[in-house]
Amino acid sequence: MITFAPGPSKVYDALPKYMQDAYDQGILSANHRSGVFMHLYQETEQLMRDKLHMPDDYKLLLTSSATENWEIITQSIVEQASFHIYSGSFGKKWVEFAKHIIPATGALKLDANQAVDVAGLEISEDFDLIAVTQNETANATQVPMSVLEAIGEKFPEKMIAVDTTSSMGGIELDFALADIWYGSVQKCFGLPAGLGFLILSPKAVEKSQRKGEKGRYNSLSFMLENAAGYQTHYTPNVFGIYLLNRVLKDLEEIQHVDARLRARMSKLENTIAQSDKFRMLVDNAETRSTTVMAVAGTEELISAVKKAAEKGGMQLGSGYGPHKPTSFRIANFPAITDAEFDRLIDFLKNY
Repeated sequence: MITFAPGPSKVYDALPKYMQDAYDQGILSANHRSGVFMHLYQETEQLMRDKLHMPDDYKLLLTSSATENWEIITQSIVEQASFHIYSGSFGKKWVEFAKHIIPATGALKLDANQAVDVAGLEISEDFDLIAVTQNETANATQVPMSVLEAIGEKFPEKMIAVDTTSSMGGIELDFALADIWYGSVQKCFGLPAGLGFLILSPKAVEKSQRKGEKGRYNSLSFMLENAAGYQTHYTPNVFGIYLLNRVLKDLEEIQHVDARLRARMSKLENTIAQSDKFRMLVDNAETRSTTVMAVAGTEELISAVKKAAEKGGMQLGSGYGPHKPTSFRIANFPAITDAEFDRLIDFLKNY
């Protein structure tokens, strides 16, 4: 069964070899204070620079999940309040978690087909950080790098934090456009769930030091203190870190992955556009994701198509939230081969 669910999604075909190598090399028993682990951490951070073009002075931190970073950012970096720009369920959840810590948290809710009107965007001095859900897995929307750039130019005094949970590792990101980036491995990195990451610029590190929040299990000051020596503040998912390391080693540079995924998504978009029964949940190409496609139809059609796909050895992702009964989602992640993606497109052409 090939899964096209948008996370956890299909893992890389090379995963069994990576797993066996981890066992053979003794990685599964490596102490997180050992030289073996510190080398693994340092090498993984360098691979993020080499393959994803993370800037040399940005720091990679390892967490348990992408969602853990919601709390870390608010408690350890935000000094006044954060202002969130989002369109779907995961962006909304980020707002809700932030409000538990800082009730003054603000937000702008967009429709799935509504682009960010940067010229008309007003964010008061009460907010020192702008939070953007760059790729919303729930409704398959995306904020382009050009919009992040425009937001940064309009509000240069504010820090920008970006959720790239379902896009990092799949599309090329311009890390210089924001100071905080985060995600996890079970989507575009083609790995089992259980590992998140947080990427910080020197300005973000300085801001956390200025705020001085400490004393919690996941206080950023504690994390950074350990990361300075390529260690973690807790016993980490060493296996997951090793697998991420191996994926990055085998990954093409991100501009090549980006081009391949955009070409595949274009083929999928053309297929859905030519269908009399399907429609794209996100009509606006400017806000439509490159890595996740949501396809809408009648409840009866969606149910029938998902069942037929399973009979053909393909699992489609369910719709999310209010769109669950009338849509399915397709992951366009790198671990899915071009042949597998073409097979899905040929299946959908029957409708």
